[in-house]
Amino acid sequence: MKDVEKTNVERQNSRKRIRRRKRMMNVYGLVVALLVITAGVAISYTFLFNIDEIRVSGESDMYTAEEIVLASGIHEGDNLLRLDPKKSEQRILDELLYVETATVKRDFPSSLEIKVTRCIPAFNVNYDQGTLLVSKNGKILSDNGFITEGLPVIYGYEPSVTTAGVMISSENEHKNEAFTELIASINASEEKNIATVDMSDELSILVNYSNGMVFKMGNWSDVEYKLKLAETVMNYDTVKGKKGYITMIGTNQCGFRTSDEPAEIPGVTEPTRPSATDADGNPVGGDVQVELNPEHEAIFDEFNNRNEDQQTDDTAGNQDYDNGNGYDDSNGYGGYDDGNNYGGYDDENNYDAYGNYIG
Repeated sequence: MKDVEKTNVERQNSRKRIRRRKRMMNVYGLVVALLVITAGVAISYTFLFNIDEIRVSGESDMYTAEEIVLASGIHEGDNLLRLDPKKSEQRILDELLYVETATVKRDFPSSLEIKVTRCIPAFNVNYDQGTLLVSKNGKILSDNGFITEGLPVIYGYEPSVTTAGVMISSENEHKNEAFTELIASINASEEKNIATVDMSDELSILVNYSNGMVFKMGNWSDVEYKLKLAETVMNYDTVKGKKGYITMIGTNQCGFRTSDEPAEIPGVTEPTRPSATDADGNPVGGDVQVELNPEHEAIFDEFNNRNEDQQTDDTAGNQDYDNGNGYDDSNGYGGYDDGNNYGGYDDENNYDAYGNYIG
């Protein structure tokens, strides 16, 4: 019996030693793994992935590849893992005035690519002490005492910075929003015919075109949409080639009038000021006059009311029609002529709530 008990005790002690040994092996294994990982990281950040080739591509007729690499602060032999691409990109933009964009991309195991685009002067931004020459993306290129010919002039933006090499900005958020949409729309448009923009009052933005057309845009909202709507109106057969005023009516209508003299070509006279509107396109201020005269407003109301009513029965109200083609001239509407367009308006043209030409 004693021998059996002794054997049982020895077996229990043996199992305990095995479990302790396994725990120690696990600890040793973890320590070894951490040492290997640490060594691998250290080697990667020191001996592996070092740059032995830097490629420069893109458009840059002002700087050589060597100048671009030097501005980036990157050198051959630098480690790719320790490199901060964003910081290098910003250094290029800060150091090289006529670089618009810069992209630094790591190409493992040992290459780096730098791609740049050149700045294209695109706008004059006039302020109280001079004129800023600004690129397509809004980078200030120079602070001039003159306006660069052939480029649109922006009045009333009130830039908060004038230092060459930085992005232009204004403390007025509404003007920043309008400016951003404005330059994006001008850059995207095939017709580069905007001569000046007056945003002195963000509720009353005025756009002068080189063809003598004046667009009273109203407030800062939806600049891109409004510019496209104005271009659409200018290209209608009944408007194209004329000089006059295109005015936003509400948020989705335009009216064209020739009764007022068009503004002079920018730089000759101060831009004409449009009527102010709030964010919803409604006139603001006690002395503001609505663009359409009362007769025109009545016609718009009549037209819109008729569109809202069911008009399937051509006989309803037929006493107001002449031969089924339109309104009788006696009521002053000028008639739905053969083109089924809203006539009259004393030879002026207007557009309905959907932006469609109706006169």
